[in-house]
This record gives sequence, structure tokens and C-alpha cells, in this order.
Amino acid sequence: MKNGECPKRDLRERTFKFARQVIKLFVALDRGVLAQTLGRQILRAGTSVGANYREADQARSKPEFIAKIGDCLKEADETAYWLELMAAEKIGAPTDVASARDEAGQLVAILTTIKRHAEGKD
Repeated sequence: MKNGECPKRDLRERTFKFARQVIKLFVALDRGVLAQTLGRQILRAGTSVGANYREADQARSKPEFIAKIGDCLKEADETAYWLELMAAEKIGAPTDVASARDEAGQLVAILTTIKRHAEGKD
């Protein structure tokens, strides 16, 4: 993080970059049924992480924030699952899939920490 940069803003940008990473991964997939089926799953789940984060950022109450962060976490974890399956089935460029898997895992860890802290479980 750069000096003076807000962590909230950093995560907003990071989830946006992750969505773009997922889009690029999807666009590069072959047109086979399996690749496209798994690709649509990562496209839906991976792009919704940032959208849900923006909703959490605009929450009107702590319970609403916790619920929306929970949605972010759920979608990030689902994306990680589909990427793990793609890696196991050797679908997509291995380095691109590995990079997206790494970022999804990091987002899951970050969002888990945020949710636990908001719930007072840290």
C-alpha cells in the first residue's frame, strides 16, 4: 500500500483488478463445453466479488456490512473452487489460472479477517 492510501480504497481497486483478471482468463479459454461451463462460473463469481464489496462499502449498518462482506467472501471462495477445478482439469493457461487462484486465495483470507473483525471474533 502506498503512503496515505486507504486500505478500504485499496481493496476496492484490488477486487476490480481481480474481476478484470477473471474476465481476461475467461476470454482466453477455448470454446469447448467444459472450458466454457467452468469459465462462466468463474466469470459470474469472480466479477461479483468487487460488486459485493462496493455494496458492503455502502452499508447502512454493521449487520448489513457483515452480510455483504459475507457475500464477498462466499463469491471469492466459490471462484477459488472453480479455479482449483480448472487447474485440476488443465483448463486455461496454467500460469494465468495459478495467478488467479493465488489472488482468489488472498482475497478469501482478507475478507475472512474483515468479517471476523466486524463480528468481533478476532
